[in-house]
Amino acid sequence: MRSYFLFFTGFTLLSSALSAQKAITPIPKIDAFHYTIEKQITCTQGAVVSAHPLASKVGVLMLKKGGNAIDASIATQLALAVVYPGAGNIGGGGFMVARLANGRNLTLDYREKAPSKAHKDMYLNDQGNAIPSLSMDGHLAAGVPGTIAGLFAAHKYAKLPFKTLIQPAIDLAEKGFVITAAEARSLNGTKNDFLRLNTQPTAFVKEGTWKEGDTLIQKELAETLKRIRDFGQKGFYEGKTAELIVAEMNRGKGIISLEDLKSYQAKFREPVVFNYKGFEILTMPLPSSGGILLPQMMKMIADKPIKEYGFQTPASVQLMVEVERRAYADRAKFLGDPDFYKVPVKTLTSDAYAKERMKDFEPNKAGNSKDVGAGQIKESEETTHLSIIDKDGNAVAVTTTLNGGYGSRTVVGGAGFLLNNEMDDFSVKPGVPNMYGAVGAEANAITAGKRMLSSMTPTIVLKNKKVYLVAGTPGGTTITTSVFQTLVNVLEFDMSAADAVNKPKFHHQWLPDVVFVENDFNVETKKALEQMGYKILNRGQIGRTEVIKRLPNGKIEAVGDRRGDDHAEGY
Repeated sequence: MRSYFLFFTGFTLLSSALSAQKAITPIPKIDAFHYTIEKQITCTQGAVVSAHPLASKVGVLMLKKGGNAIDASIATQLALAVVYPGAGNIGGGGFMVARLANGRNLTLDYREKAPSKAHKDMYLNDQGNAIPSLSMDGHLAAGVPGTIAGLFAAHKYAKLPFKTLIQPAIDLAEKGFVITAAEARSLNGTKNDFLRLNTQPTAFVKEGTWKEGDTLIQKELAETLKRIRDFGQKGFYEGKTAELIVAEMNRGKGIISLEDLKSYQAKFREPVVFNYKGFEILTMPLPSSGGILLPQMMKMIADKPIKEYGFQTPASVQLMVEVERRAYADRAKFLGDPDFYKVPVKTLTSDAYAKERMKDFEPNKAGNSKDVGAGQIKESEETTHLSIIDKDGNAVAVTTTLNGGYGSRTVVGGAGFLLNNEMDDFSVKPGVPNMYGAVGAEANAITAGKRMLSSMTPTIVLKNKKVYLVAGTPGGTTITTSVFQTLVNVLEFDMSAADAVNKPKFHHQWLPDVVFVENDFNVETKKALEQMGYKILNRGQIGRTEVIKRLPNGKIEAVGDRRGDDHAEGY
């Protein structure tokens, strides 16, 4: 008996030692100077897909540290602000859609707001004509940033301290990281704008040209991130950082004030939830136009045999183009910030309205945007998206933006971060298109304190009450049509996540009355559409979709778009 006791005790101690050793096995650190891009992975515990490998790695690092999907989303966004300055940001805003493991749905709005001195004629000349450059370039184009407020609002659902979540971003800014070939091209292509639109030197401009493998160090941004780490939300919206923002405004004739910054608040909103053939779809409400357009478009095809038509046949593309035409006509007339303008949301997203809108649809014949206007109702493309799922089934879809590439291309002197040019997403003047060709009306007119209309459409699909898809994309007005096509690819055409993301995309937005297609779009389908009377134009890449799909065996398929440096990371 005694020998058995000694054996048992020894075995227990050995097991405990091994368990302890396992528990303290260090998590590998992220190497910012040697990394590769992974487009598709299958894993079991959790996954992050974002626009940059280092940001995706930071997100998964937080999952491995015991964080949940919200933790990972916060850390990933902060990292993107460093390693993907074209769209990742702390000087912009975004939307979060989340499905928690306990069945709760969350939608968080941290969209930028018009400064208190903003007014509807601020971008018009003496003759009342729009001056487009004022709403796109430099200091006056910037809305009050919302990202940091959004991250702190989301943090109440996280598990790890904010200081832990922000530290990787601080390290990446302070110690630097090597840039990709795409980033080098992008920085070189924007150099003249950086020189023209900044009042002080920035980290994004160097003597000569940037090359793949160069190290980008952002010391001023690191100090700004440290102030956020040490003082929380006030470390951005008050104190030194706020003073640096206002000083930058004063140097460049901008209008964001200390009070604008101090009073900014992120808002939890009521999620948009609708059913499509047994799938429950969650997406972002206004001021995301996607919260109206996506349910509209899905409902307009719901009673059509699109599965029988097949992927990107003339019949399926024509149907989807006409659906997109009608949705974007409504966008132009009816949509704006619901805190300032009464939008007929219930009618626009109803099944009955969807059927009414499709009454004049004619198969095999091109519609016309002069004849197909808004319905009758009685009442950047440089953005970036990240999709995340964790081991407990929490899922997060976040789309965040500076609007155009590098936003206003204006860096806050001494603070090291770029300001957005989100004011261009307002209707500068009714009927005048913005940088994405979208027109608007009074619903989206500039008003002090108002949030500008957005196309960002972070989306989660549930199957049997469990997370099935997490999706979203950048791409300006092409965002909602790209999410629409991605959902149809999976839910109707039974595609893998990889095919749903990487197959060619197309886009129609009412005005201009043109169908845009990617260069590898099906040639025969293109010819057939032209014969129906459509004007087809080839264009570059449409969106950069990030998708996570839960497979029937419980595993996770995560895919980063082939169109950029997008990276899928998991474990």
